[in-house]
Amino acid sequence: MALRHAVLAALLDEELSGYQLAKAFDMGVANFWHALPQQLYAELAKLEKEGLVAGREVVQDTRPNKRLFRVTDDGLAELDRFAALAAKPSFIRDDLLVKVQAADHLDAAELIARLTERAEFAEAKAAQFEALLKGMRGGRPEGEFLRYGERIGPYLTCRRGRDFERANHDWCQEVIAVLRERSA
Repeated sequence: MALRHAVLAALLDEELSGYQLAKAFDMGVANFWHALPQQLYAELAKLEKEGLVAGREVVQDTRPNKRLFRVTDDGLAELDRFAALAAKPSFIRDDLLVKVQAADHLDAAELIARLTERAEFAEAKAAQFEALLKGMRGGRPEGEFLRYGERIGPYLTCRRGRDFERANHDWCQEVIAVLRERSA
């Protein structure tokens, strides 16, 4: 997948400025596609040049003017082409896993500290996703929302992010328990 497809998917629901797109990536898309704000701005420029998004200038009185972007019909066609391709498996690149791989040769207390940090981060991130999910449902039970909600794609990817972070938390806790038991 290229960044372009993640940007097009993020723009499906509404027009967004580059700043708003970066915020949307940080809150929802980042659980499956990480991009820096400058990468997003560069990608928006490319997509606009290719006619896959359209930008318009919004004049603001108290702030600098901004550009809002929306997906064009050609952009939707590009997403359709992308969706028809076989999905490639994802690959993990995680420095914490390298540290755990070397656990037998490292200071267990330091490794436990790093695992504790990651577990706390994962717990906080899972809570953020849970809050987003609750907001998307708008008070409806999940099953009802999944059957009748207007747009479920962002909900399902957010749910995957929550489950991923919960699994990270649980794994860190398991590894910490193993290291503590072996150190005792």
